[in-house]
Amino acid sequence: MRVVLTTVNEASVTISNKMVAHIKRGFLLLVGFTEGDNKEIIEKMVSKLLSLRVFPDENGQINISLDEVKGEILSVSQFTLYADTKKGRRPSFVNALRPSESEPLYDYFNKVLKDSGFKVETGVFGADMKVMSINDGPFTLLLDSKEMF
Repeated sequence: MRVVLTTVNEASVTISNKMVAHIKRGFLLLVGFTEGDNKEIIEKMVSKLLSLRVFPDENGQINISLDEVKGEILSVSQFTLYADTKKGRRPSFVNALRPSESEPLYDYFNKVLKDSGFKVETGVFGADMKVMSINDGPFTLLLDSKEMF
């Protein structure tokens, strides 16, 4: 499982010129799955994400959590996080989990986030989405479960 976390002042998802999700200050999460990902990995990833101190305090030090800033979450499915660009000029996506297997994992990921008490908005799995963000910092992290757990 890979997650790209960006702290944002605002973020939204638009599909066919209709805004389907919008958050204010918080996390924009781009989420991708690969073979071997499961509910246990998702639960560990959510725990890690929600415990990170990535917002600046009054002294400008990165020291504040999402909870402390009363932040919101926008979660967007992003299979391209598993692109392989080693050969040729066209990325291969063979390492991305098939949609029939990744969609239930994405749904579970969002459920665990919501169950933690945060406002969570989501994109639409498999849709052609326009994602807008006003990045804060910018501050962006790549979290990969294969390197973490």
